[in-house]
Order: sequence, then C-alpha cells, then structure tokens
Amino acid sequence: MTSAAASHASLNTHAEGPRWPVRYLLFIGGMGGLLYGIDIGIIAGALPYLEATATASWHLTSQQLGFVVAAVLLGSVLSSLFAGAIADLIGRRNTLVLAGALFTLSIPVMALSEGYAALLLGRLLQGISGGLIGVVVPLYLAEVLSPERRGRGAGLFQLLLTIGLVLAAVIGLYQAHAVDAAAESVRHLPSAEQQRLLFEVKDHAWRTIFWSCLLPGLVFTFGALFISESPRWLARRGQLDKARAALQRTVAASEVEPTLQSMQAPEQTQALARGSRVRDPLLSRRYVWPFVLACLVLAFTQATGINSVLAYAVNILNQAGLPGAAANGADVAIKLLNALMTVVALVLVDRKGRKFLLMLGTGGITVALLCAALLFVRGEQGRVDVRPILQQQVSGEALDLTLDAAQWAQLDRHADARPQQLTVSYAYGDFNNVRSLRSDSPTDAALQIRRKDAVSADSVIGRFFRSLHLNPFPDPAQAADAPLVIERASVGPVPSPTHGWLVAGCILLFVAFFAVGPGVCVWLALSELMPTRIRSNGMSIALLINQFVSTVIAALFLPTVGHYGYASMFFFWAGCTLLYFLVATFWLPETKGRTLEEIEARFR
Repeated sequence: MTSAAASHASLNTHAEGPRWPVRYLLFIGGMGGLLYGIDIGIIAGALPYLEATATASWHLTSQQLGFVVAAVLLGSVLSSLFAGAIADLIGRRNTLVLAGALFTLSIPVMALSEGYAALLLGRLLQGISGGLIGVVVPLYLAEVLSPERRGRGAGLFQLLLTIGLVLAAVIGLYQAHAVDAAAESVRHLPSAEQQRLLFEVKDHAWRTIFWSCLLPGLVFTFGALFISESPRWLARRGQLDKARAALQRTVAASEVEPTLQSMQAPEQTQALARGSRVRDPLLSRRYVWPFVLACLVLAFTQATGINSVLAYAVNILNQAGLPGAAANGADVAIKLLNALMTVVALVLVDRKGRKFLLMLGTGGITVALLCAALLFVRGEQGRVDVRPILQQQVSGEALDLTLDAAQWAQLDRHADARPQQLTVSYAYGDFNNVRSLRSDSPTDAALQIRRKDAVSADSVIGRFFRSLHLNPFPDPAQAADAPLVIERASVGPVPSPTHGWLVAGCILLFVAFFAVGPGVCVWLALSELMPTRIRSNGMSIALLINQFVSTVIAALFLPTVGHYGYASMFFFWAGCTLLYFLVATFWLPETKGRTLEEIEARFR
C-alpha cells in the first residue's frame, strides 16, 4: 500500500470510527433480536403437536394452551416492568448476560416438562428473557451507536428478530415433514396402534423443536460477556474515564470528547436546576408527550395482531384450508418474507424516515387484514348449527360421540366429498373449552368431553383473589356439580387449499408491510422518543404496555376464534391498525438524523 493510500485509509478510519468493535456490538444486538424472534416464533411449529398430545395426557383446555402461547408475552410484561431499573442498577451489559442465561435455562425446563406447570414455567422464563432483551438491546444500541448508525442498529435487531422467526419456522417445517412421513408409514396398522405411534412421534416433535433453541441462547450469553458497557450509563455515574474508553471503541477519535460533553450536558443542566431550586416536573410536556407517543406506537404495534399471527400461523393456515406440511411451508415463507422485507426497511429507514415508513406500513397492514377477514367470512359461511344434536347426546354430564363416516354424514346431510370440520364450544359453569375435529384426521375418531377436560384445579392466584372477595378466575368448587352445556357447535367443509393459499397471500402481504413499517420503526420510537431522564424506566413502561396488549390478544385468541370464528379477530386487528395509521400520520414527529439530545430538545 502506498503512503498516500495508507493515509487515506487512516483518514477514513478516523472519520468513521473503529469498525470491528461496532460490528461486534451489532452482532450481539442482532443475536438479541434472534432470541426475541425465537421467543415469539418457536411455539407456532410446536403448538399443533403439543395440542395433539397434551390435551390427551395432561387434559389441557384451549384456555390453558392459550396461556402456554401467551406465557412468553406475560413473562415479557413482568420483566419489562423492571428491565429499565435492572439496566440502571447493574448496567446494560450485565442485564443482557442475565437475559441470555434465563433464555438458556428455559430450554431444558420446557423440553423435559411432564406437565402443564413445568411447561408454563419454561415459557415464562423465556418470556422474562425476551422482555429484558426487548428493552435493553434497543436501549443499549441507541446509547452506544452514533446517529448515523442508530437506525441501522435498530434495523439489524429487527432483521435478526425476523431471522429468528424463520429459524423457528424451518425447525417446525422439518418436524412437520417427519410427522407426515410417520403418519404415512403407519396407515396399514390398526387404528389403535396408529394413534399410539403418532402420539409418540408428535410428543417427540414438540420437545425436539424446543431443544433446537439451546445453541443460540448459549452464543448470546457468552458473547454478551465481551461487549463494552454503555458510555451514557457510565457517564451518568461519573465514570468518565470508562465512558471515554467505551466511546473510543464506537466513534471516531475526533468525536469522543464532543460526544462525552453532550452526554454530560443534560446531567449538568439538571444539576444546575436542582441547585437553583428550579423543579422540572416529571409530568411536563417535554416528558409526557414523547412518553405517550411511544406508548401508543408500541401498543398499536401489538394490536395489529402480529405476534398472534406469527405464533398461530400454522393453526390459522390449517383452518384456512392448507393441510399438514403445506401450512408449515407457508409459515416458513411468511417468516422468510418478513426477514427479506426487513432488509428493505434497513435501506429505507435512514433515507425515508420513521414517519413515512410507519404510514406506509400501517396503511398496507389494514388492507391486508381486511382482505383476510373477508376471506374467512366467506370460508365460514354455510356451516351447519349442530348444537341441539350434540346437547341431546350429553349423558351423565359427559359426551361420547363416535365420529365415523355415518356420524359425519348425519351431522351435515348436505356434505360433499371434502373433509368436514366440527367445532364445539362447551362449558361446565364458568369453565369454557373449545374442541375442533376433522374427518380426515386419524386421531379425531371420537368426540369425548369430560369435566376434567375443562375444569382445572384451583390455583394459588385464584384462591388469593377469592380471599379478597374478588373473582377474576372461575371457581372450581362451583363448577364441580355444574352440568355440561354445549354453547356453540357447527360443522362444515374444510376450506379448499386454494382458499388457504389466498389467506396465506394476505398474511404475506400483512407481514411485508409490517416489516417495512412498524417492525423496524417501533424499536426506534421506543429508544428515540424517550428523554434521557426517563429513558430506561419509560422504555420499560412502554414495552410493558406493548407486551400486555400482545399477551391479552394471544391468550384470548383460541377461545375467541372457537366461539366467533377467525374473521372476528382479523376485523378487530384491522380496526386497531387503522387507528395506528392515524396516530403515525397526525402525531408522530420525524426523528431521523437527529441525536438523542436534539430529539429531546424538540419537546422542550
């Protein structure tokens, strides 16, 4: 290399800052996104097999299955509430190490579980890890990266999040092919032997899906041990030498001292205000308005239904008409498109800005959800109400119905050669459950309803609330003698594969617009809008709201679609996304290209 070329390279390095430390930070931040994506997506492939085995061996209800799905989101709610305080107390880096350790621990707890409680505990641990990652990784990247790289950093977090979803979907697809191959190989065996062998295969499938997530957790946990601490966190604690050393790893040498001074400026201003007894109210507009905006953006992001669509994708596509591995294949395509469109968003986010992408994304999502809802309205039309027939079959507070060809024909006298689907919603007192059976499934040869399939034992939480004369949960004592009531029951043909692919197309469109808009911009809104004084705790509260909305939707999904059909959920999500579009259009400011201090000054 000539002297001139060497000098030019040196100047470039001087201008841009150290590259490898920044790339390593981005890699670890991206791995955090990968784990977050696995948190959300891994249950989609495991759920059909978990439902097929756990409902029989553990007597899980549809509500309990919903809790298993939502437990990750509930764990995120719990940890999001304290993530900011933990990050302030022990530092950003140590919080990331803690998050990785909890994720790694959750894997054997879930994969080795032999009952509902252990499985729920493992999912909660996974969710707690996800909540810490969801708050602290964007917070860490926002505090460490320069304004020119901040959009790219948040985008990379979202990109690896989508790759985590793809990885989870591919694992589910592999297991789906294994289960389909096993089902084909045992068709010549007697029905009882078929059911026994398929039960073992499906039980092994969902456990293997969970085990496959162990390696990414180990990589993130050990990798986080070698990143530098946030210079802003260090500066706030007066550790200026360490903050300067951390900055030297991520910004150009000429920018170290100016950046350090800008970090100290807000703290000095607050110190002067305290010294002169001038109080800056926490509820002043400079704090409340950006905080409210960030909370609205995060709440509406989950109200689009994205986490439920990704978690229940295989179930949704099965109901839409795609069989077996075809639904898993479409699930992989959905999550692969999510990753590809996130790359597009990475290119656009620092060029077009956050506001434009949010408007584009939410507008497209609304159209896609409305189309999917209308397709489900069409697919769910013409179903026959068989509730009176099934209620007459109830004997001794239980129902036993052999679903042979003659019985299917009796339930729907106008049925054609297509497979039929029977959906039954029933209750014992305040305990509800939903069963869905198909005429082409060898494991759905009979409809059996027992009290133990719906009424679960009392919990510590339930007893606690009842001791306060509150009753948010059903009381097992009251349901012990309650009669079996068939609330809703309908039978009709399973939609055609063409209908299933049309629904898959709508979901593909939904995910593409989500990736371009809210997928990337939500993390930027979370980290950029919050002023320095409230950033860590404000981000925790905002993500708490985000995960609370997501948890409620995920927990109510199966009971809601069982009672009212899939169209109802898609119409609800479309309405929420329309409100999101209006917020992004009229209230959200543009933040691209501005330092965190400049954004904060805008709200003063």
